[in-house]
Amino acid sequence: MKVEYYKTFSHELNRDMEFKVYGHMGIPCLVFPAQDGRFYDFENFGMIDAAKEYIEAGRIQFFCCDSIDKETWSNECGNPRERIEQHERWYNYIVYELVAMIYQINTNAQQGIMTSGCSMGAFHALNVFLRRPDIFTKVLGMSGLYHAAYFFHDYHDELTYRNSPMDYLVNMSLTNPNMELYRRADIILCCGKGAWEQEMEYCLQAMQDILAQKKIDAWIDFWGYDVSHDWYWWKRQIDYFLQFMV
Repeated sequence: MKVEYYKTFSHELNRDMEFKVYGHMGIPCLVFPAQDGRFYDFENFGMIDAAKEYIEAGRIQFFCCDSIDKETWSNECGNPRERIEQHERWYNYIVYELVAMIYQINTNAQQGIMTSGCSMGAFHALNVFLRRPDIFTKVLGMSGLYHAAYFFHDYHDELTYRNSPMDYLVNMSLTNPNMELYRRADIILCCGKGAWEQEMEYCLQAMQDILAQKKIDAWIDFWGYDVSHDWYWWKRQIDYFLQFMV
């Protein structure tokens, strides 16, 4: 399997940012780490190995990016405005700088990039897809939590709203141009009903209702009561769902 490591300077964040690429061709998939995670976690926790069949067959190429969650979503003692402004800078790094590099590396990327992630990574995957469906055309979110209030509590402003899918999507007009792009996309969101999945189950049920109201076709999949918020299950889920996406 072809694996490449990159470190590039981000003008949005004024620092070096790292990412790894797994595979030689196929649908480009931008992977977001779980909460506070790093760009190498998908490999270290066995997700790349779980998807090895698809990678080696040239059906998918993973681009695993870095997070700055410790400065933003997880920094609950920090100034909330500064936290969400920093997140917005990271979002700009993703859509303007990292995407440009994906376009250079993968010639299929101009036709659409897939997003994926587990836990907090699933939130980022869905959020960037919903904000930029002109760039991202598929999303696989596993055990995601899809509203900003979980991390920002009683603090609300235009940036937390912009990064809270359960809030902005429900208020989006059916005539919004993004709606047609959502309806053309492949959307799979799943979670279990076991240990540490209760909040994720609530969020997924809410997203299921919102997507249905907006007439957006999505595969919403609730796994069993034995399925916990854990890499063991995410490895099984990615192996199962990729056959339908790539």
